[in-house]
Amino acid sequence: MKRIVTVQDISCVGKCSLTVALPIISAMGVEAAVVPTAVLSTHTAFKNFTFCDLTDEIAPICNHWEQEGITFDAIYTGYLGSFRQLELVSDLFRRFGTETNHIVIDPVMADNGKLYAGFTEEFAAKMAELCGAADLILPNLTEAAFLLGIPYNPTPTEEELHVLLRRLTDLGPRRAALTGVSLCEGRLGVMSYDKVTGEYFYYDNEHLPVSFHGTGDIFASTVVGALALGKTANESLALAVDYTVECMRATMADPTHNWYGVNFETAIPYLLSALRR
Repeated sequence: MKRIVTVQDISCVGKCSLTVALPIISAMGVEAAVVPTAVLSTHTAFKNFTFCDLTDEIAPICNHWEQEGITFDAIYTGYLGSFRQLELVSDLFRRFGTETNHIVIDPVMADNGKLYAGFTEEFAAKMAELCGAADLILPNLTEAAFLLGIPYNPTPTEEELHVLLRRLTDLGPRRAALTGVSLCEGRLGVMSYDKVTGEYFYYDNEHLPVSFHGTGDIFASTVVGALALGKTANESLALAVDYTVECMRATMADPTHNWYGVNFETAIPYLLSALRR
């Protein structure tokens, strides 16, 4: 069985980060190991949530794994909340990255033209350095702008997307994939670039008239699970687009759905069926 390690926080209620990554990766038939960077009672859209920082546990966890000879077929990072965590993850990459496993970074720090609370442009610059160690990075348009230190453009043309992607791979990763992009009205998807082959790839699905918390985590977790199973990067990105949309459709169809997350659980049969195709 393939094994992924994912490094991000866990919100006990909230359907994001590890509470999304663990079940999705496991359902895909891949072992999911975790490095929890923090424990929150809920995600941050709730009021009065509790927070326990686990930064000091990261190095001891890695030390023990090295002693046990544990290896991984993919390393996947999500939300990282401090400069120290970026340093520790960089060390994790050096210790557990190999020529054959996948390192995937979802640089969770911004959306809709703004950095999330607590993040700065200095943090974005350090995240850009970390992205240099990845095989694939998965920023949205806002995160791409902050990684590159350029103004945010919410509606780039196809050629402007190509320029963004080339500049993102100049940071170091072989591939960059921009999420939440559109080349025509009513469609939304992903565009990627492979600097080794020079190939651009675009895939989209219906642009649903809703926005839900946690869809980025669903997308990234699906991409990494598919890569670990031997799917190509393009196949993995397309699968993640379709599954994310299917999760949103399932949520919209449920009149009792909660406000804080997506019904990804009810769409898992769709994901497993798509994996077999």
